Amino acid sequence: MKPSRIVRETIDIEVLDKQQGHKYEHGHALVVSGASGRTGASRLAAKAALRIGAGAVTLAVPPTAQLEVSMHITALMQQRVSDADTLRGILSDDRISSVCIGPGLGVDAPHPELVQAVLESGKQCVLDADALTILAQNEPLKKLLGPHCVLTPHAGEFQRLFGRGNHAAHAMSESDDKAHICLASARKAGAIVLYKGAITAIAHPDGRMAMHHALRERAAPWLATAGAGDVLAGMIAGLIARSIEPFTAAQYATWLHVEAARSFGPGLIAEDLTEELPKVFRELGL
Repeated sequence: MKPSRIVRETIDIEVLDKQQGHKYEHGHALVVSGASGRTGASRLAAKAALRIGAGAVTLAVPPTAQLEVSMHITALMQQRVSDADTLRGILSDDRISSVCIGPGLGVDAPHPELVQAVLESGKQCVLDADALTILAQNEPLKKLLGPHCVLTPHAGEFQRLFGRGNHAAHAMSESDDKAHICLASARKAGAIVLYKGAITAIAHPDGRMAMHHALRERAAPWLATAGAGDVLAGMIAGLIARSIEPFTAAQYATWLHVEAARSFGPGLIAEDLTEELPKVFRELGL
C-alpha cells in the first residue's frame, strides 16, 4: 500500500496543503530552549516545526545561549528569555499559536517557572522531556493541564508521571493494554497523552483513542536515536500552529515521523528526519 493511500484514508490532505496567505496565517510556533550546551534538542524541535509547515518558528532562548543558538539557525527566529516574566510577555503575542517546551530545558530553577508560564498562558502546547519530569515533580502544575496540552512521554517518563504501566508495548498483543493505560492516564491528567514506543498510543481525555505502530512492514528500529523524540514534539507543535486540532496533530505527526524514518532507512540520525519530510510530502502529492 502506497503512503499516499494510507494517509488519504486518515488525513485531510487539504489541511496540510494550505497554499495561500502570509506566514502568520500558517501559524507561529514558539519553542522554549535550554541553557548553553543544551540547545540542540530545542533546535531540533524548532526546525521540525518549521519543516512541517509552521509559517514562523521562534526559539525562546536564555541570555547565556543566545550566541550558541545564533550560530546554528537561519530560518528560525529567536527571542531572549531571562525569566518567567519575560516568557509571559512573549506568550501574550496573539500570533503565537502553539508552544513546545521541554527538549533540553533542564529541571532546576527557573525551568519549573517557565513550564508554569506556558501552562498559565492557555496556549496550545506540547510538553516533552524535561517538562514532563518537572510535571512529575510538581503536582500543582498538573492542575493547569487541559485538552489543549499534549504530553509525549516515553515509558520511563510515563511511569514517573502516572506511577503505572511501564509498558514499552513492543508486540501487537500488548497494544490493548497500552491503549487502556494511556486512556486512563489522559483522563486523569485532563490532557492528551502520546505514549511513545514501537506501538504508540494517543489518548484524549474525552475518550478518543488512536494507535500507531512501527512494526513489521512499518518497522523503523533506527528511530531509537538521540533527538528523535525532540523532532516528534516539534512536528506536533508545528501542526498545531497550523490550526490542526492537537489530538489530530499528534496522530499526523506520529505517522509522518515513522514515514520519514522509513524513507531514510538505516543510519538515520535525528537531523535526517526533518530533511526527509519534503520527500514524504512529495509522495503524498503535496
